Amino acid sequence: MLSVVVFLPLVAAVIPFAVPRVTDRFVRWWWLGAAAADFVLVVILWADYPNGDGYGYEVNLRWIPSISSGYHIGVDGLSLPLLALTAGLFLACAVYSLRQEKRVRSFAVLFLFLETVSLGLFVALDLILFFVFFDLSIVGMYFVIAGWGHRDAARAAMKFFLYTFVGSLALLVGFIALYVTASPHTFDLVELTRQMPLAGGGWAAGLVLLALGVGFAIKTPTVPFHTWLPPAHTEAPAAGSAILAGVLLKMGTYGFVRIAMPILPDTWRRYAIVFVVVGVVSVLYGALVALGQRDFKRMVAYTSVNHMGYIILAIGAAGIVGGSAAEARQLAVTGAVTQMISHGLITGALFLLAGVLYDRGGTYDLDRFGGLAASAPRFAGLTAAAAFASLGLPGFSGFIAEFQIFTGSLGAAPVATVLAFLGILITAALFLRAFQKVFLGKPNAPAADLTVAEGVSIAPLLLLAVVIGVFPRFLLDLIEPASRSVLNLLAR
Repeated sequence: MLSVVVFLPLVAAVIPFAVPRVTDRFVRWWWLGAAAADFVLVVILWADYPNGDGYGYEVNLRWIPSISSGYHIGVDGLSLPLLALTAGLFLACAVYSLRQEKRVRSFAVLFLFLETVSLGLFVALDLILFFVFFDLSIVGMYFVIAGWGHRDAARAAMKFFLYTFVGSLALLVGFIALYVTASPHTFDLVELTRQMPLAGGGWAAGLVLLALGVGFAIKTPTVPFHTWLPPAHTEAPAAGSAILAGVLLKMGTYGFVRIAMPILPDTWRRYAIVFVVVGVVSVLYGALVALGQRDFKRMVAYTSVNHMGYIILAIGAAGIVGGSAAEARQLAVTGAVTQMISHGLITGALFLLAGVLYDRGGTYDLDRFGGLAASAPRFAGLTAAAAFASLGLPGFSGFIAEFQIFTGSLGAAPVATVLAFLGILITAALFLRAFQKVFLGKPNAPAADLTVAEGVSIAPLLLLAVVIGVFPRFLLDLIEPASRSVLNLLAR
């Protein structure tokens, strides 16, 4: 069943090329049908998943026996929510792209390919399998940005590829080091977690954590590895930006929680303060630079640096064992995973809304708009909801996530946590300013309101953010046991 979920989009991608003289209309609806079917299958997996420790729907087959690498997949409370987020965002992008006119077949096939790659990474329990999906996500997004981006898309795509490919090489070095130091040698993630091959390894373990940290930090991205993100987002098509922010950035933060923390627990504890510092710097830097932007999409891109910083702060604080009780550190890990889901939903919606703005005015420049609420009230309403959700207003998923992060991190890293609070104030200021410029005041020119496809693609993402914000138990019941397991592994 889990393999079907992962590879269904890839199989569906073959059909538009196999069927002769296929129309663009058929491709759009075929893509939508495949994405909807995959989302339904993920919901079924969630409904049948037994809450608790361990992996569900596990498959472990021989793949490359000479290096002890297998087709090992499974899900738990860390990966299943990200699996659902991925399927949901790709479905939203398929609905949004019902209006796509430029090279529709290639566009749909690339997104179906990216969906399989993304789902595969979140279920991979083998480091080589993880790396294959990690690298293929870079290739897929490169072509999305370069082929369907705006004016300077080729340069932005190249910068994205080179930065993230360097990160993947650092990651590969770290994976090979884990393989070499394991006894017996293996790339199996579960076995490596059990072995802790570099326990007490001193400087060698520190170098391996550095390699993993650089690889995941570039993908996340954190300061100072964030410079590829703003141009990639600014030049990418709206659906591409939604997937880049909502799904691909989570590959970095997920890698920290799934691989670095459990396999190198003592090394993570030793250098946890470094991650706390990187996290709070990313929070403040991302928010301050976003405040200075006049380009709506670039502003949202920098808020991603800010929101990813909260996650890094939380997982760093969880490693400071003597700083707080185990319950607080578990709350920090739970908040970090909840933030991954919340950010994916809210920022995915914001980037789709940015696409609507560009379609109406041919620019993201905030100063070129004004008073759009009068002619586009549904557009204004959804943008206001997304903005308030992004700044962590109670009633939205962002509040649940950030409350857990701050509560869980305060005892371990009080100064950094207090400084990170300022990020919320700055984010509130920048979103209110942007909303006033675009939707309030004197109208510059009337604009058409949201189409049915635009509304149907964006509104459910924000509705889910509200559901999690008001009724978070269904999500937290899944995440908390997995967070407890991570913390137990970290405490060894």
